[in-house]
Amino acid sequence: QEGLDDGPDFLSEEDRGVSFFFPFLISQNEFSVVRQHEEFIWLHDSFVENEEYAGYIIPPAPPKPDFDASREKLQKLGEGEGSMTKEEFTKMKQELEAEYLAIFKKTVAMHEVFLCRVAAHPVLRKDLNFHVFLEYNQDLSVRGKNKKEKLEDFFKNVVKSADGVLVAGVKDVDDFFEHEKTFLLEYHNRVKDASAKSDRMIRSHKSAADDINRIASTFHSPLPLSCFQTLFPVQKIEARVAADEDLKLADLLKYYLRESQAAKDLLYRRGRALVDYENANKALDKARAKNKDVLQAETTQQVCCQKFEKISESAKQELIDFKTRRVAAFRKNLVELAELELKHAKGNLQLLHSCLGVLKGDT
Repeated sequence: QEGLDDGPDFLSEEDRGVSFFFPFLISQNEFSVVRQHEEFIWLHDSFVENEEYAGYIIPPAPPKPDFDASREKLQKLGEGEGSMTKEEFTKMKQELEAEYLAIFKKTVAMHEVFLCRVAAHPVLRKDLNFHVFLEYNQDLSVRGKNKKEKLEDFFKNVVKSADGVLVAGVKDVDDFFEHEKTFLLEYHNRVKDASAKSDRMIRSHKSAADDINRIASTFHSPLPLSCFQTLFPVQKIEARVAADEDLKLADLLKYYLRESQAAKDLLYRRGRALVDYENANKALDKARAKNKDVLQAETTQQVCCQKFEKISESAKQELIDFKTRRVAAFRKNLVELAELELKHAKGNLQLLHSCLGVLKGDT
């Protein structure tokens, strides 16, 4: 049995990427390995390229870590240290370090989710490359794709998109898959829209927190100073709301945007196999009518039939499991987010009542 022991940690951040330290427990034997982001991509791509896994939803690859914005802010802060008071510099440094740490933790979590999904899958967990990834205690010598390979991938995606239109136009012989095809297209678009809107909402909360901080910092007389003491906690709550929405909602939507695409890719592979099977049937009918190359046509037809049936058999259960997973994940995160926002709203209300009391001279 594979599993993360105590969860992953960052080992280091280097020019070539981020190193992860992963402790594992496999068949009662403990392992610990250091892996680069590129090695996660290699593992994901090895699943996608393996024909044996055509009937499965391949867990989406974790996004590439991006620390450039935080590093740039820290650098600018260092350059402007001379123009600030010691207190201002310390406060801003702590805020930027907290932001940097939050990105680190989020990056770890996204890579952990990918590995946990693979480890929990009844078939993918037995993959040889996965065990090499877990148990080989040296560098896997995996490199990122060069420009030529990226260009090749681009053209493959263009061909796949054009082929996908053709495949999507073929009515499925199974009502279950026809329904899933229609549903997943709509679902993916709705999640994409919700993800963009959640990002805008979070930016608004962050802007509100920044504005409250600026307003509070302009107070100098004794009465407004009391307001400052009230407004500063309000600013912290507003920032906390943005952070909670980012963690519980935005990250969830982004993950299921990627996983719904993986489910659509599964349906594309099955649709492609169906088209190939139907074409093989037509070719066999023509061969029999002409009494020419019948054996070859029969062999091709049998291969296409077996591939289509094999994909269909596993794909149905995969899509059912996907529904169970996403419903449970959304229920858990949305309930937790609602509870957190109620808590923050009550705290905000209490603080704003206090601020009004100060302004009215009640306290």
